[in-house]
Amino acid sequence: MKILAVDTATKILSLGIYDDARIYAYNLEVGTRLSSLLAQTIKRALDVLNWEAADIDYFACGLGPGSFTGMRVGVATIKGLAWSLNKPIIGISTLDILAQGVKAGGAKIIPIVDAKRNLIYCSVYKTEGVIQKRITPYLLLTEPELLKKMSGKSIIFGDAVALYKENILRNIKNVTILERDYWYPRGHNIIELALERIREGRFSSAFKVKPIYLYPKECQIKNEKFKI
Repeated sequence: MKILAVDTATKILSLGIYDDARIYAYNLEVGTRLSSLLAQTIKRALDVLNWEAADIDYFACGLGPGSFTGMRVGVATIKGLAWSLNKPIIGISTLDILAQGVKAGGAKIIPIVDAKRNLIYCSVYKTEGVIQKRITPYLLLTEPELLKKMSGKSIIFGDAVALYKENILRNIKNVTILERDYWYPRGHNIIELALERIREGRFSSAFKVKPIYLYPKECQIKNEKFKI
């Protein structure tokens, strides 16, 4: 089985490839150059493996939340490939991909992504045995809302740490903030989640996969009734 996976919701282009039990991962900081680099990066990866696009059995892509432009470019590219080749897609939240990189029993796992405009994308996960479960919706919060809702032993990571680390440490007890290596999606984590979803039959056609937008114009998230 062959899988090609990408996430483009952050400033890092994360690419993962699965080739019959072997996983290859590549991460590149692209900034505003994503549109020009994504197709080149995919082609180079396939050339190295001596693959044709038609050899790929499944495509996977990060759906955000994250950069509006990044999400659209990544999802559109993968949808175009899958549609043209009549291959299935696995769509995965970027927050799920981030959380997959952290294993911790007994603590809440909380990826936080800079949503700009003084807002934060986040969600909360817990590990039960070897299974990681998301226990909140995908959220769009202000910093005060995030701080107010956090409680208990927590592990926090993601690029929003660069903006809010000081206040998080000052206001939240029993918190561990992870270093920059954990702030961005990694290709092997996309592949791990894609494999899990393939085993469960959770994949779809190119027509059904859409980015995850949380801003009020796209999706109004109500979060008043629960505490992280």
